[in-house]
Amino acid sequence: MVSPRFRTRARLLNQLGEQLIKNESIALLELIKNSYDADASNCLIEMKSIEDPDNGVITILDDGSGMDSDILEKIWLEIGTSHKAEAKETNSRSEVHHRIPLGEKGIGRLGAHRLGKEIEIISRMKGRAECRLFINWDKINTSQFIEDLPVTIEDREPTEFKNASGTLIIIRRLKGEWTRRSVRECARAVNSLNSPFDEVGAFKASLSVPGSDWLEGIATFQDIEQFKLFSFDATISGNEISKFAYSFTPFPTMPHLAPRSLGLDDIKPLQRMVGVDDGKEIHLDPDEIGTINFKGVIFDLSSKVLAAGVQDKAGLKEYLRENGGVRVFRDKMRVWDYGEKGNDWLELDIQRVNKPSFKLSNNLILGAVYLDSSSSSGLIEKANREGFVSNSHFSCFVKACKFLVERIELLREKDKELLRLYYGASRKSEPVLHSLSEVKIVVDRHVKDKSAREEIARYLERIQQDYETITANLIKSAGAGLNLTVVIHQMQKIIKNILSGIRGRVSLEKLEEQVKQLSALVEGYSILVRKSEIKSRNLAGAIKDASFNASFRLEDHGVDLVLPKKEQVINAVFSESHVAAALLNLFDNSIWWLKYSKIKTPKIYIDISAEMPGYQTVIFADNGPGFAIPTEQLCKPFISAKPGGIGIGLHLTGEIMNALKGKILFPDWGEFAIPEEYKGGAIVALAFKKVAK
Repeated sequence: MVSPRFRTRARLLNQLGEQLIKNESIALLELIKNSYDADASNCLIEMKSIEDPDNGVITILDDGSGMDSDILEKIWLEIGTSHKAEAKETNSRSEVHHRIPLGEKGIGRLGAHRLGKEIEIISRMKGRAECRLFINWDKINTSQFIEDLPVTIEDREPTEFKNASGTLIIIRRLKGEWTRRSVRECARAVNSLNSPFDEVGAFKASLSVPGSDWLEGIATFQDIEQFKLFSFDATISGNEISKFAYSFTPFPTMPHLAPRSLGLDDIKPLQRMVGVDDGKEIHLDPDEIGTINFKGVIFDLSSKVLAAGVQDKAGLKEYLRENGGVRVFRDKMRVWDYGEKGNDWLELDIQRVNKPSFKLSNNLILGAVYLDSSSSSGLIEKANREGFVSNSHFSCFVKACKFLVERIELLREKDKELLRLYYGASRKSEPVLHSLSEVKIVVDRHVKDKSAREEIARYLERIQQDYETITANLIKSAGAGLNLTVVIHQMQKIIKNILSGIRGRVSLEKLEEQVKQLSALVEGYSILVRKSEIKSRNLAGAIKDASFNASFRLEDHGVDLVLPKKEQVINAVFSESHVAAALLNLFDNSIWWLKYSKIKTPKIYIDISAEMPGYQTVIFADNGPGFAIPTEQLCKPFISAKPGGIGIGLHLTGEIMNALKGKILFPDWGEFAIPEEYKGGAIVALAFKKVAK
C-alpha cells in the first residue's frame, strides 16, 4: 500500500506571489535583499519600456558571490528553503562583508514572479562556469503541480560575467503597466535602502530608467542634508544613554544665532536613564534587542527660516514630504516599512497635534535607527516583510526610541525659541504665539529661581494650548461666512449688469440670459448651505458644477479654465456641499495670485487622476508663482502670504477633506501627469475615497 502524501498545486505560486509580496516596490526590495545576502556591494535596477507590459524589461544586476547551477536548482528553486535561517541560527557571516543573511523564510524570489511572466537568471560564482535559468510563469496555469512546471538550467561559457562573479535577473512580459508615479515611488523605495549616515561596509542600490525623464528631480540625502539645523547621534545600551551628541548649526546667513553642541557629559546622569513604563523599567535585552544607535538630522520649514538659507525650497519640502521620518536598519540593510509615508511608528505626527510648536513631525526629521542582527533576534520580521512582529521586545524597542526623541525635542526647544525670536512667524500672522515665544525667552534669561521659572513656563504652555484650541473652534464656524462673501460679491456684479442693461435698453433676450445666469449661480451656490449626504457620487459632474459657479469670476479676471476634454462618470465618496466649498477656496486663491503676479495669460487646470490607490484625485493647478509659504503650513490657520490675507481658506479646505476621510496634498510637478506650463505654479491634489467594491 502506497502511503498518501502532500502535493502542492502550481497555482499556489501565484497566490503566494500576490499575497506575500504586497506591491512592486516590495517585490523589488526582496530581490535587492537577495543581492545583499549574496555579499554584493552594489545592486543596479534598470527599467526599459515599462509603460508597455508586453515589451517592458526589468533587470537586477549585482556584483555578489553569484550562484552555480547546483545552488539554483537546490536552493533558488526550493520555495521555503531553510539555508538562510540556518545561517542566522549559527551566526554564519558572509565572506567579504561579514553579513548575516536578511532572508530566512525562503520566499524572496517570489518577488520576480510578482513583477513579470518570464524570468531569466544569469549567474556566476568565482572560478565556476556561468549558468542560466529560465522560467515561463505562464506555464503555471497549465501545470497541475509545482514539480511539473518546466524550468531550464544550463551551464555555459561566461558572457555576462567574464572576469567577475555576480547575478543578473531579467524580467520580461511585465504583469502591470507602470506609471511615472509608481516608478518614482519605486525609485524612492530603492534609494531609501541606502543607509544615509553609515558608509562603512554599506550596500548601495540604485534604479534607472534609460531614455526617460521619469526620475528627473528626485533629490538625494546628500542634496538635502546641508539644510539641516539640528543633528544628533545617540546610543542606548541596556537602560541608559551610553553615547550622545547634539548640535544646533544655524545657517551662515543667521548672524544673530551661534552654533551649539552638547555631549554625554552635558546630560545629567538621571536624565540618561531610559525610565519606566507601567511601573517596569525599560531595558534593552542584550541578546534580544542589543544596542540601539539612533542618528538624525532635523529641519525647520518655516518660511523665514527657509528664506534665510535655502534656495530650492520646493525641492527640500518635496524630499521631506516623501522621505521624512525614522527608518530602521539591521546590519546596514533597511527593515521595511518603518519611515514610509503613513507609518508613524514613533507616533511623531500624532503627538505633534497636541504640541505643534514643540514636537517633531515626520516631515521635519530624517532619522535612522541601527541594529545588529547578531544581538536582535527578539525583533522578528513579519512574513509579509512589513515590519517586526508586535511582541514585548518590539514594544521595548519602540519605547526606547521614543525616549531618545523626547530628549532631542527638549534640547531643540531652547534653540528653536531663538529661531522663533529672529525668524519666527510675524506678528501679523500669529501675534499671540509670537508674543508668548518672546515671554518664554525673557523668563528663561532673567528668572533665576528654578522652581519659579518652571511654574511660569507651565502656565505659559497652558495659555498657548488654550489659545490654539479656541482659535481652531472659531475657524470652523467662520467657513460659511467666508464663502458667503464671495457669493454675494458675484451676485452683486450680475445684478449690476442687469440694471445697466435695463437702463441701456438692451434686448429682452440679453436680459433673459443674464437673469438665467443669476438664477443658475444662486442655485449652484445654494449647495454650500444645503445639507448634502456623503455618499458615492459623480466627481466629474461635481467639478463641472463648481467650475460653472466660478465661471463668472474667471471671466471677469481673464482666467482661462482648462477642464478634461472627455466627459465621463467618475464615482467617489463625497457630498456636493463639501466639494463646492473646497473648490471655491481653491479658485479664490488661484484667481488672487494670478492677478497679483500679473501673469499675462492666466490659466487654471483641473483633471482627475486614479494614480493614487484607493482614491480619485482632483488635480487643481495654475500657472502662477506657486506657494509662498511651506506646504506643511498651508493648511494651518492665520498663516497667509497674501497682503491683508487672513489665512483660513486652505485650512477650511483641509478640514473639508478630513470630514470626507480624504486627503489634501501639495504635490510637486512631476508626481502627476500635469502639462509643463503649470510646473512653477501652485498644485493642489484633493484625494477622495473610491467606492468600496
